[in-house]
Amino acid sequence: MPNLKDKIILITGAAGAVGSTVVAAVRAQGALAIATDLKGADLALDVTAEADWQRVVAEISERHGAIDGLVNAAGIVAIGSVEKLDFATWRRVLSINLDGTFLGCKYVFPLLKERGGSIVNLSSVSGLVGGHNLAAYNASKGGVSLLTKSVALLGARNKPPIRCNAVCPSFLEGPMVDNIARTARDPASAMEKMSAEIPLGRMGQPSEVAALCVYLLSDQAAFITGADLPIDGGLTAK
Repeated sequence: MPNLKDKIILITGAAGAVGSTVVAAVRAQGALAIATDLKGADLALDVTAEADWQRVVAEISERHGAIDGLVNAAGIVAIGSVEKLDFATWRRVLSINLDGTFLGCKYVFPLLKERGGSIVNLSSVSGLVGGHNLAAYNASKGGVSLLTKSVALLGARNKPPIRCNAVCPSFLEGPMVDNIARTARDPASAMEKMSAEIPLGRMGQPSEVAALCVYLLSDQAAFITGADLPIDGGLTAK
């Protein structure tokens, strides 16, 4: 089993379905999890606000001096093709999903330098393959996946190294998929269709994504960096 005993891990989006599950899983493995979100977390953090990142990182530095891991789990989805999507929605999705991940990597990276560590970015299968009505989400998650590779190559130069990987889930049970289904004429049918698209015949669970994040944060994943890791029930194998 992965062991995170005595590690310090910062998690964004900690009030969401995936983020909260990651927080619980990290704590269960013996780490100090610093949960951040707009509200309902250990520290308030707007991932799109550079000043918020500076404040949170300064506070962590003052309290702990260093950190061992970061999970960029904050994110949103918006349905819309390049033809239908309005520019304000485009910018909001890119701001949270991509800018927020960039700012997290940028400002936490110096705290990781002393001991080395691991960054886990929540990308998506939608960062690997396209969807006609996911223009902003595809662009943001595709950006997260390539940003991950850039950070990984920089982190490999640090001694001890800073690893960076992207976790790429498909449909997960929870509010995000529920909201997607509600945009359809028949939400129940839309949910069935999404499940049927997955070769294993079901949606994923946030706990399954959290388990992969814990592994990537642990020393057992010491030779894994710069990777896009699908956790998708075989969806991208088709």
